[in-house]
Amino acid sequence: MAPKPENVPHYVGHRQRLKARLADNPRGLADYEILELLLALTVPRRDTKPLAKALIDRFGSLKEAVLARPDQLDGIKGLGPATQSQWTLLQELHARLGEAGARRGQIVSDPDALARAAMARLGHKDTEEFWAVFMDTKNRIINWEQMSRGTTNATAIFPREIAAAALRLEATNVILVHNHPGGGSDPSSEDILLTAKVAEACASLDIHVRDHIIVTDHDYYSFNEFGRL
Repeated sequence: MAPKPENVPHYVGHRQRLKARLADNPRGLADYEILELLLALTVPRRDTKPLAKALIDRFGSLKEAVLARPDQLDGIKGLGPATQSQWTLLQELHARLGEAGARRGQIVSDPDALARAAMARLGHKDTEEFWAVFMDTKNRIINWEQMSRGTTNATAIFPREIAAAALRLEATNVILVHNHPGGGSDPSSEDILLTAKVAEACASLDIHVRDHIIVTDHDYYSFNEFGRL
């Protein structure tokens, strides 16, 4: 038997109105309302408006809330494993959409597409990750590989490992990529030294390091564009 109207939770009608507004004018919804509907997928039997506002208050914006690490949702009452899984999925979707212009088999002609892919994958991370993009003689992408994941401001990476990976993949060109958590994209002295060491190790094997791209969530630095390679 269907529940009597007076027994229907108040948020049910509100949610239906939000969905109608979404269908009619998605741009018209406030950020917290977008988050409300998103949370309703994993918290269907609760008013998600307070949860949405709490997330935006805690992380500062809709973007930062959606890109928060899933384990950072632990302290918010009402959000459980289902929402954490949803957040992991959303972030992977965000990364893959950003990587659309720099997928396997595509030709790298300038740093912009790679930088955008790296910003989507790494820009929001709060720990440093170091990746290498391996390419063939025609600068077609063979593969992206994560070489190291470090702390908030440092990662250990060894030139020999990158050279060995390039040989394994039969790559002749390499682009180095890493993120600067919470900082600017300008290279540190350690970044400059490491780039030189990797380039030297690869050159001895006829492998060319074409660029080193450093990203944040909104910016990037290309060694090649600044004449450092």
